[in-house]
Amino acid sequence: MNARNATTVAAGIKLGIFTLVSIIFTTTLAVIMGGIGLGDHTEYNGIFASASELKKGDDVRVAGVSVGEVTDVEIYEANRARISFTVKSDVPMTTDSRASVRFLNLVGDRYLALEQGSPEAKRLPADGTLPLGQTSPALNLTALFNGFQPLFAALNPEDVNELSMNLIQVLQGEGGTITGLLQQTGELTNSLADRDQLIGEVIVNLTTLMKTVDGHHQQLGALITNLKKWTGNVARDRFTIGRSLENISALSVTLSDLLTQTRPLLKKDVAELRRLFTVLARPENKAMLDKTLETLPTMLARQTRIGVYGSWYNYYLCEFTGGIVLPSELAKTLPPDVVKQIAQFTMHSTVDRCDR
Repeated sequence: MNARNATTVAAGIKLGIFTLVSIIFTTTLAVIMGGIGLGDHTEYNGIFASASELKKGDDVRVAGVSVGEVTDVEIYEANRARISFTVKSDVPMTTDSRASVRFLNLVGDRYLALEQGSPEAKRLPADGTLPLGQTSPALNLTALFNGFQPLFAALNPEDVNELSMNLIQVLQGEGGTITGLLQQTGELTNSLADRDQLIGEVIVNLTTLMKTVDGHHQQLGALITNLKKWTGNVARDRFTIGRSLENISALSVTLSDLLTQTRPLLKKDVAELRRLFTVLARPENKAMLDKTLETLPTMLARQTRIGVYGSWYNYYLCEFTGGIVLPSELAKTLPPDVVKQIAQFTMHSTVDRCDR
């Protein structure tokens, strides 16, 4: 065997040893962390008033040590829960044993805690059942935390979590003492005492606010009374308001249809108006328009005087000034004097009334 082969074989042996050690270490870690039992287990049952949030696979513990797991949670007699669980066979379960559902953390995870009870009691047979009197459900954290809500509202989130966990541990009997709990509560209330100036300012501001409200209690009472009348009127007219809303909805639909139908016509009108204004903006047309607007007041005054004699008008055409604009092709074929005369000419009547 040459040197290269010997090196390869040595490396393979080292890799095999490392892989074997890693598998053994990982397996051991999984057994320890996952609470996987290596011995025989015995299954038991328990009747509980409530098994809220407890689920299959949760730990079964004795004095904080994992000895099994929950295998099933089901409804029992319509308003109770039946919990099936396994326990290591070397852990004594007696007819006096007790089981309780406890909180594992503030997130809401649970586990099943067992107590042996009297050592003189008979051994509980496999698949035996602990009655309702020997079991207890988890704490009602909603009712517990509601009682401490005024305190929690003034604390930091970290302090709330620490105090809550201490409460759970003490009330579940898992450790800690009432003295420690009261000490923790005292430390938290001392932090509140450090804010007495801020609290005092809040109370003073509230007092000022209440005095202001009391000084305007008549206006406030009138406002509340009028608001009550207004809401009463609205309540009485609710059907009319409802029908009005329906009519508004129908009107909106009609307006939408109208705008949809008239939009092409409006677009065309805007285009024509642009064309009209372009024509009016020419210098010659602008001068004529200015002259018309200048003589319009005099003409309207004369029209008013004519109309006072009755519901009729007598018009006599005495003079006419106008012109005809010929197409450029036709204008080129005519003499310039003729084109000029046609472009601007004046007609005057020789009747006597026109000379007055």
